[in-house]
Amino acid sequence: MENKKLKLFVHFVIFLGAIGITKAQNTTNYWQQHVDYTMEVDMNVENFQYSGSQKLVYTNNSPEALNRVYYHLYFNAFQPGSEMDMRLQNIADPDGRMITAEKKSRIATLTETEMGYLHATSLKQDGVAVKFSEEGTVLVVALATPIPPGGKTTFEMNFKGQVPVQIRRSGRNNKDGVALSMSQWYPKLAEYDFEGWHADPYIAREFHGVWGDFDVKLTLDKKYTVGGTGYLQNPQEIGHGYETAGTKIKKQKGKTLTWHFKAPMVHDFMWAADPEYVHDTVQMEDGPTLHFLYKDDEKYKDTWTKVQPLTEKAMRFFSKNIGEYPYDQYSVIQGGDGGMEYAMATLITGGDKPGSVIGTMIHELAHSWFQHVLATNEAKHEWMDEGFTSFISALCSNEIREQNKENPFERSYKGYYYLVDSGKEQAQATHADRYDANTPYGISAYSKGAIFLSQLGYVIGQDKLMATIQKYYADFKFKHPVPNDIKRSAEKVSGMELDWYLMDWTQTTNTIDYGVKEVSADGEKTKISLERIGLMPMPIDLLVDYTDGTQETFYAPLRMMRGEKENPYPQLKRTVLEDWPWTNPSYSIQVDRPIEDIKSIKIDPSQLMADVNQENNTWQSEPMPKN
Repeated sequence: MENKKLKLFVHFVIFLGAIGITKAQNTTNYWQQHVDYTMEVDMNVENFQYSGSQKLVYTNNSPEALNRVYYHLYFNAFQPGSEMDMRLQNIADPDGRMITAEKKSRIATLTETEMGYLHATSLKQDGVAVKFSEEGTVLVVALATPIPPGGKTTFEMNFKGQVPVQIRRSGRNNKDGVALSMSQWYPKLAEYDFEGWHADPYIAREFHGVWGDFDVKLTLDKKYTVGGTGYLQNPQEIGHGYETAGTKIKKQKGKTLTWHFKAPMVHDFMWAADPEYVHDTVQMEDGPTLHFLYKDDEKYKDTWTKVQPLTEKAMRFFSKNIGEYPYDQYSVIQGGDGGMEYAMATLITGGDKPGSVIGTMIHELAHSWFQHVLATNEAKHEWMDEGFTSFISALCSNEIREQNKENPFERSYKGYYYLVDSGKEQAQATHADRYDANTPYGISAYSKGAIFLSQLGYVIGQDKLMATIQKYYADFKFKHPVPNDIKRSAEKVSGMELDWYLMDWTQTTNTIDYGVKEVSADGEKTKISLERIGLMPMPIDLLVDYTDGTQETFYAPLRMMRGEKENPYPQLKRTVLEDWPWTNPSYSIQVDRPIEDIKSIKIDPSQLMADVNQENNTWQSEPMPKN
């Protein structure tokens, strides 16, 4: 045969067109809350203090009456003695960005003018003052009148805040010199769903929010250029690169400008501002307008020139392989402390090395699908966002950056194996804030989360995996899916039963370990004995390499899958064997050729099964003695 060696990695099928996925079928008991924000904010760029008013129309689509609500006050985390500070001081491996050179908490060192705060100064429900209390980063509100099922109520709040020195994600005057990275800056109503309230304190992890429409007016020094979530409503008054090309800007009196943004159907609102931002735009022919805002500094120019065409390529890749991007703009903005995704935008540290910024951009842009359209609860299911984003961004990078990696997920597998060997792994079902240390959290969320999908492709087939991702997006966009939802999408596409896969991989620390136990002659045939050593069961692909240069595969489906995948190696003969019940620790295969004809035997030639001990996966024949 021409192809005498089978590549270890089976390249993923990338769908560039429609694959006939049915639209979501809404169930009669599905519901979710809705919020509409109208905010007006004045920012003092001299002392970084701001004040604002917020009108919030809340629709209770739940079947229960609500007697109280909660708001997130994220900036209160950046105060000495806060829950975030205490966690930082007591965790074994604190985030390096949040500690000083002396290994002390940077939050603990903040002075009154450097720390952050966000306080409600008044709050009314339908015109009636309500009682509220601050509990760290959470505002607890006792309602004047319960909100009945299907009812609406209007909250009117006045608030004040101070932007902290940049510590984590949001803040002022970060290491790149960006003046304002305004994320988690406003009083944000907590999510209430079928599980109840999700008013998690801000410890350092991720976020969860209610979808709604935002109408935001930001007033600040007119020298500052602003970018972020939403569509600018008054570009001809603002200018700063937002105006229609070739038209005149209406000059505004005074020292400030009021930027008016609207953002439909988002669950967060971020903005950033700096007096030295360069603002470039790219209008995609078949997609949204792309905005790029970065410091006017020669050391960043090359990076931000190179990132722009690749952002356009990444936008096309994700729209084709996950589903259509639903908004008309996306902004890539220099700011933050690495990279962090927000609705219609991301904050990325500028960097003078294009490769790092491009890689971060691809990852953060992918979040627009998994966190800002699907939007799982990251506090509880962080692996569904970070892991799925890591999976699809690895595929995207491999293609648009022409990396041509045999296995784009190699780093994810190495990270997972390291975690298993460390003995510090916790189940992925662990709440994001409750991991014992940052390292096991990061590997579990990013690496093991990515493997959930790449390994699912091993179980159901690569084409079925990509179809599953598209179906998952089509069925659950704007619906806050939970782990069972991705499993059900995969079951509907593949026709298999996959509860075992979801449970073992995400709710336990069971590991996969299969081995070739023995290969023995059986007359003119050969007997291969396999063993399951790890607790997590899997179907098995077995590659047999013969001395004459030919190859064939044997496939042992897992019985409780109730199905089998198509041949992943169509160029090779495949024998489908009897199902392997997970209870049986051993399994035998008979090959209709003598043992002398067999050169090697290998479990999972794709290396997509996360087997924690690769050393027992291969059997090699003894080399023939030389004459």
